[in-house]
Amino acid sequence: MYNSLQTRNGIESIPGKKRLMGISPKYKLFLMAAPFLVLVFLFSYLPLYGWIYAFYNFRPGIPLNQTDFVGLQWFKTIFSNPTQTGEVLRVMRNTVAMSSLNIVASVLPVIFAIFLSEMRSARFKKSVQILTTLPNFISWVLVYSFAFMLFSVDNGLVNQILMNLGFIDRGINFLASDSHTWLRMSLWDLWKGLGWGAILYMAAIAGIDQELYEAARVDGAGRFRSIWHITVPGIMPTYFVLLLLTIANFINNGIEQYFVFQNAINKSNIEVLDLYVYNIGLIGNNFSFATAVSMLKSFISVALLFFANSLSKIVRGESII
Repeated sequence: MYNSLQTRNGIESIPGKKRLMGISPKYKLFLMAAPFLVLVFLFSYLPLYGWIYAFYNFRPGIPLNQTDFVGLQWFKTIFSNPTQTGEVLRVMRNTVAMSSLNIVASVLPVIFAIFLSEMRSARFKKSVQILTTLPNFISWVLVYSFAFMLFSVDNGLVNQILMNLGFIDRGINFLASDSHTWLRMSLWDLWKGLGWGAILYMAAIAGIDQELYEAARVDGAGRFRSIWHITVPGIMPTYFVLLLLTIANFINNGIEQYFVFQNAINKSNIEVLDLYVYNIGLIGNNFSFATAVSMLKSFISVALLFFANSLSKIVRGESII
C-alpha cells in the first residue's frame, strides 16, 4: 500500500516525508531553531525600538510626534550634571562591588558539585541536591518573606533566640541595616543559586572517563588526589566558559532581589544600575533619562562580551561567540 512503510537504502521511511527528508540538514536545523529565533527577535530585539525615547523629552500621555526632540541632551546630562554623575557613579560602584563578589563566589558551586559527586549514599546525595536546588525556583518576594520571618525586629526567629539567650535586650533590625549590604546580598544570592549552579558541573563530572579514576586507584592515588588531578581539570573548561559569560554579564545584576530588599536606610548601597533605571524611569517618571542610562549599560555589556571573548581565545584557545 502507498501509506505503508517503505524501505530504501536500509532505512524505513514514510513516503509523505520524502520531500522533508530531501531537505539539507542545515536547513532542517534552521527550521527547528526558527521558533526560538522569532521569540528572541520579539522579546530581545524588537523592544530596542524604545531607545528612541532617549532622544526626546518624553512625558507619558503625550504622543512622541508631539514631544520635543533633544538629541544627545540626556546623554550629556549624565556627565555634565555633577549630581547625576555622582548618582550614576554610586550605582556603578554598587553594581561592580556585588558583581565582583558574585564572581569570587562562582567557585563555590564547583566545590559543592565535587562534594556531591563524592557522596557514597545515592539517597542522601539526591536529597541534598533537591533541597539546594529548590530555592532557585522560589521568587525573590518569597525569599524576602522568609528573611522577614527570620530577621524581623518583633517576631523574627533570630531576634527571639538572641533575646532568650540574653545576648541582646531588644530586637535588632537586620533587614533595615546598612552594614555589609553588599555581602548580605551576595550571600542571599548564593543561597538561592548554589544548587542550581552546581548542576552543570555535576554534568561535567559525569562526563569524565571513569577509567581515569580506575587507573588512579591502581597507581595508589587516594580520593583527594583523584579529585585534584582528574575531577578539577575535567570541569575547568565548563567553569571557564561560565566564568567568561559572567564577566560579559558583569553589570546586569537584575532588579528583583534588590527591589524587594531595598528600603530608605540601605538604598544608597543596594541600588544597582538596573534598579536605578527602574527607580528614575517608572517611579521618578523620567523615562528619557532612564532610557539613556540603560543604553549606556547595554553598550558596556557588549564591550564586556567582546572582552570576555578575547580572554577566552587567550586562555582556552577558543571563542565563546
